[in-house]
Amino acid sequence: MIIPCIDLMDGKVVQLKQGREKMLEGKSPDEMVALFDGFPHIQVIDLDAAMGRGSNSAIVEQLTRMAQVRAGGGVRSVQRAQQLVREGAIRVIVGTAAFSDDGPNISFLKALAKEVGAGRLTVALDSRNGRIVVKGWRESTRWTALEVISELEPYCSGFLCTYVDKEGMMQGTDLGWFESLRRATRRELIAAGGITTLDDAKTLTEMNVHCAIGMSIYTGRLSLDDLRALNQVQA
Repeated sequence: MIIPCIDLMDGKVVQLKQGREKMLEGKSPDEMVALFDGFPHIQVIDLDAAMGRGSNSAIVEQLTRMAQVRAGGGVRSVQRAQQLVREGAIRVIVGTAAFSDDGPNISFLKALAKEVGAGRLTVALDSRNGRIVVKGWRESTRWTALEVISELEPYCSGFLCTYVDKEGMMQGTDLGWFESLRRATRRELIAAGGITTLDDAKTLTEMNVHCAIGMSIYTGRLSLDDLRALNQVQA
């Protein structure tokens, strides 16, 4: 499945390179949802909340009422996860709060799974230089995605795995990394970061890995019609 991305910063739809440098702004959130008509799911990330410097929660709520949204960014409490579910999010993406200084934050994940349901939770295993990164990708942990993925399986429906090294750079992605993750879990797996060509997307979907795509769509490198057609083939 191809999942178009809407990333929010300062109330606007943006695309960043490696989570740091703003490269472009998209149309308004409403207009982007309209452009993505026909895709089963849309991924919406509140970058300000992820970085701990604000919130676009009103826009996220608006979008969850317009489309089937996988929502994340700054989900650091059970209450916030519950709120997103009440507003209509079909998946809640948890990143930073899924980890503590000692490793996976199992007590928090257990509480989330109990109150929201593991079936609604996606854990973000965003990685740079081989290590999971948190706090808007600004801090590295000691762990790799492969080291923790099996431990996290009981508390979620799947994993969003961003290859941050190539995020927004239009240089391709690391298909081998995603293949190793696919072998490591039976849970849903969503790939992001550097998915640049239709062949990238086809290869990943043939591995039974979903693709969350942003920059390649916003720059016109990938055609929405081609991606819709790929979804139909894989359906």
